Amino acid sequence: MIPPAWQQRLQQQAGRRRALGRDRAIQPDARPAATVDVCSNDYLGLRRDARLAEAAASAARAFGTGTGAARLLRGTTALHDELEGALAQWKGTEACLLFNTGFQANATLIPALVGRGDAVFSDALNHASLVDGCRMARAGGAHLGIYRHLDPADLERQMAAWRAAASPDALALVATDAVFSMDGDAADLPALVELCERHGALLLIDEAHATGLLGGSGAGLAQQQGVHGRVPLVMGTLGKALGSFGAFICCGDLMRDHLVNTARGFIFSTALPPPSVGAALAAVRIAQAEPWRREKALALADRLRSGLDQPHHPSAIVPVTIGPDAEAVRLAAVLQARGFDVRAVRPPTVPEGSARLRLTTGAHLEAAQVEALLAALREALKD
Repeated sequence: MIPPAWQQRLQQQAGRRRALGRDRAIQPDARPAATVDVCSNDYLGLRRDARLAEAAASAARAFGTGTGAARLLRGTTALHDELEGALAQWKGTEACLLFNTGFQANATLIPALVGRGDAVFSDALNHASLVDGCRMARAGGAHLGIYRHLDPADLERQMAAWRAAASPDALALVATDAVFSMDGDAADLPALVELCERHGALLLIDEAHATGLLGGSGAGLAQQQGVHGRVPLVMGTLGKALGSFGAFICCGDLMRDHLVNTARGFIFSTALPPPSVGAALAAVRIAQAEPWRREKALALADRLRSGLDQPHHPSAIVPVTIGPDAEAVRLAAVLQARGFDVRAVRPPTVPEGSARLRLTTGAHLEAAQVEALLAALREALKD
């Protein structure tokens, strides 16, 4: 039974959410065959691929449906080691460490590295997981600097000001999304790599929305922008383009050893289940062997942007900024009624006054479906 004071607080907060048009509810996927998926992160169209399903089933038969323990107990299987090796090779790093989610990886990694007197600098539009990791580092006594979105010059000014007042042995970490999940734009990684190398700062990039989709072999934005192997910390996820579940940090051997011993989210979590690991391993191989998947997803995103008179971005994310929360929700409902699974994204996920429809493309879509979506969207915007 919830105590009365707590019940009152929860009811008040629910009332405020409803008044702002920000009350959310989990919607079951009751109409998968009847709606066109233009809202998920299934960029390569792999989450329903029979090869991943068979790899998951084979892993379950060989290793069980779960690990039953953390990695440091008996939660590591040969599949975990094999996937980490494949990801490290793909990302151009010495080593890799699996985590259960991207949120857990980012929130765990930053406070495991940045301590009292150190500093962490974060792009203003970074994902919530990076934001929370930075907040935990600040709670531990680190300086937190938020630099203007995609502005290395502002970052450098802030780093210089902090360094002038910091202890000589203090260290700095810079954290950024590679592709930003709500806007689809991308960081200038060569500029950030050069800045961090010049200032002796550690660079962490979140390639959740770039892994599998960008670069010559699908390794991500670092590969596409020519800094493959020069970024010391690369986070990626297994549940977006790779169609499975989980996350990873690709890094050097020394860094991996540090995280194994200090990252609380890794140490105190049951290891990823073998079926997820097996499916992800199959997806890594498919992503590299079938480049048509990323080429198709990106080409469809370019067509959407062109149809909406938007500038080019190197991603499969196409936001349609509406503004008022209620109008974004209304437009999403209109498009859903016309057969397109579109969702409204509202604050605090995006800044105030920028509620939007977040459209995504993937290899599972066809050009005719994108054209139909454009027509339906143009008609809905006129209403």
